[in-house]
Amino acid sequence: MTFCQIHSIETLGGVDGPGMRCVIFFQGCPLRCLYCQNPDTQSFEGGREVSLSELMRTIERTRPYFGPEGGVTLSGGEPLAQPEAVSELLKRCRAGGIHTVIDTSGVCVTDPALEAARLADLLLLDIKHPDPEKCRALTGSGLEGPLKLLRQAEAHHQAVWIRHVVVSGWSDTPEIMDALACLLKPYTCIQRVELLPYHTMAAEKYQAFGRDLPLPGVPAADPAKVRHLEIYLREQLRSVS
Repeated sequence: MTFCQIHSIETLGGVDGPGMRCVIFFQGCPLRCLYCQNPDTQSFEGGREVSLSELMRTIERTRPYFGPEGGVTLSGGEPLAQPEAVSELLKRCRAGGIHTVIDTSGVCVTDPALEAARLADLLLLDIKHPDPEKCRALTGSGLEGPLKLLRQAEAHHQAVWIRHVVVSGWSDTPEIMDALACLLKPYTCIQRVELLPYHTMAAEKYQAFGRDLPLPGVPAADPAKVRHLEIYLREQLRSVS
């Protein structure tokens, strides 16, 4: 019997892929993003051990709610840090005709992780910053992993949605959007690009761990500014040669 470490399950998620979704949050992440909103999912020591059979029973119970338009999203933490369990779970979902999404940073690109990623119907891929050094400063890792995963998706015609968190002072300028557009433009597999505003609502979670917010003094991103940047980015993606 196959087991995995999960943090929690959201049975009616509406923002992690198409339609309503059963979102399974895997425990553990190799990254330490300065804007992480879920520090409780970072450690691989936390969470609870769950069998894939139990997860499938939960998925089947929620299936009437997500129907044919929705499905299952594997998030985290970083789901591809547990590639064997993810592969088996995706195979079971596929056999049952259930649409699947992996929400990933792309930091895990071992052969088993890449194999697992290919099994999903859709990838939600976080591009943390278009500049490799700033990406490393912001997260602890560069762009090598996510770009490798993106190249694999392109080669296999796998659908990808890109997500990028806008952080004041880090990635909230048109120049950064220009760089992001140049990075993403070559990939025809990308169906959507979403900008998400950084917020500080995780302060209480950090306090519970005896930690301060990793970006002290950085305010939440202005949602109106983020919307304008997203419009600008989409224009650049259409125009960059």
